[in-house]
Amino acid sequence: MSDADRSLPLCRRLSYAVGHFLNDLCASMWFTYLLVFYHDVLGFQNTYAGVLLLVGQIADGVCTPLIGYESDRTPGCGNYGKRKTWHLVGCLSVALSFSFIFNQCLGCSSQTPQWVSVLYFVPFIVVFQFGWAAVQISHLSLIPELVRCEHAKVELTAYRYAFTVMANITVYALAYLLFHMQGGQDMDALGPVDIPVFRNLALIVLAIGLVFSLIFHLGTSEHRSRAEATEDGEQSPLLASRTTTLSATLQWKCWLKQPSFYQVALLYMSTRLIVNLSQTYISMYLVNTLGLDKKYIATIPLVMYLSGFLSSFIMKPISKLIGKALTYFVGLLLIMTFSYWVLLDEAMGQRVYGAAVLLGAGSATILVISLAMTAELISDQTQSGAFVYGAMSFTDKLANGLGVMLIQSLHPCHTVVCCPACVWFYHYVMVAVTGGVAFVAALALCSILIWPIRIRPQDVSGRTEDVTSVN
Repeated sequence: MSDADRSLPLCRRLSYAVGHFLNDLCASMWFTYLLVFYHDVLGFQNTYAGVLLLVGQIADGVCTPLIGYESDRTPGCGNYGKRKTWHLVGCLSVALSFSFIFNQCLGCSSQTPQWVSVLYFVPFIVVFQFGWAAVQISHLSLIPELVRCEHAKVELTAYRYAFTVMANITVYALAYLLFHMQGGQDMDALGPVDIPVFRNLALIVLAIGLVFSLIFHLGTSEHRSRAEATEDGEQSPLLASRTTTLSATLQWKCWLKQPSFYQVALLYMSTRLIVNLSQTYISMYLVNTLGLDKKYIATIPLVMYLSGFLSSFIMKPISKLIGKALTYFVGLLLIMTFSYWVLLDEAMGQRVYGAAVLLGAGSATILVISLAMTAELISDQTQSGAFVYGAMSFTDKLANGLGVMLIQSLHPCHTVVCCPACVWFYHYVMVAVTGGVAFVAALALCSILIWPIRIRPQDVSGRTEDVTSVN
C-alpha cells in the first residue's frame, strides 16, 4: 500500500492543514470587514464599497481557473513541486498587497473624489486575489495527491477546515482586543477613528499567516503524479488495468463534458454563497438591524466559528455513519433553522448568540462535505485536479461578486449614514442568503442523489464508460 492510499501521519496532516492559514486569515477579514471598513470607516458609498468587493471576486474568479490550468501543466521550480511552487508565489503576492487594502488611501484627503480612492485600491485588490487564488488552488490540489482513500480525504479536508475555523477565531479575537484597547475613544459606533484598528489587524494577520505558511513548506512533501512519472520514463506495471488507462487520459477539456462536473459545481457554488454572503453581511445585520455595539462584529462571528470548529471534529465519523450526502443535508437543516429564526425574531438581541451557533455549525458541515465531494470527484485524476478546483472556485467567486453587487444596488440608502429602511433591508438579506440559497443547495444535493456522480471518460472507440462512482 502506497503512502497516498492510507491516512497520513498526524504531523504531516497538521503541516498540510496549516498551509491555507494565511488565506483563511485574510479571507476572514475580506468577507467580514470589507464592506464595513469601506462604508462605515472610510465613508464610501454603498455602491463603491460593493464595486471593490466585486472587483476582487471577478479578479479571483478569472485567476482561479487560469492558475488551475497552469498549475496542472507546469513542472514547478526544480524539484520543489508544482503545487508548492504556486503556493509560494501566492503567499508572496498576498504578503505584498493585503496591508494596503485595509488602510487609508495614501496621498488622499477629504477633498479627494471617492472614485479616485476606489481606483487606488483596485491594483492591490487584484494582486491580493491573484495570490489568494494561487494558494487556494495549489493547496486543494494536494489533497487527492497526498491521500487516495475517500475517508482520508474527508479527514484531511476536516483538518484543513479546522484550521480555517481557527484562523477566523484568531481574527475575531484580535479584532475584539484591538477594539477594546482603543481606550477612551468611542466604543459604540464605527468611524474614521477605527482606521488604525483595521490596519494593525491586517499587519498582525500577515505576520501570523506567513509563519504558518513556512511550517507548511517545511513539513509537506509533494508526491509526483503517475502521469509525471510516466513522462519521465519511470516503469509502469505491465498489466495496467483498463480503469487506470482510461482515467489517465482525462485532461481538463474532458471535465467540461462531464455532467457530474456541473452537479458538483452547483453544489459547491451554493455552499460558498451561503458561507461567504452570510459572513459578509452578518456585521451589517448586527450593527444596522439589531443595533448592537461594534464589539459584536467580533464576538458573534467568533461564536459562529467556535461552533464550526467543534463540529469539524465529528464530521468524519458522521459521514462514515450516514454518508456524505445526508451529512450535507444535516448542515442545510441547521442553516434553514437559522434563517427561520432570523425571519421570525425581528428583535433578537442577545438570542443572536444561539442563532450564531446554528449558522456556524451548519456552514462548517456543508463546506467540509462539499470540498470532500469535489476531491472524491477528482479521485485519481490528479493530473487535472487543479483545473477542477479552479473551475469550482470560479463559479463561487463570480456568484459571490454578483450577489454582493446586486444586494448593494438594492440598498435603500444612498448616503453614508443608514436610514431606518436599513433595519429591514439587512434583516431580509440575512434570510435570503441563508434560507434562499440553502434551497438551491438542496436541489443540487437532490440531483446528486438521483443521478450519482460518475466520471465517464471516452475510450478509444468513442464510447462512454463509467470509471468512478461517487456515493
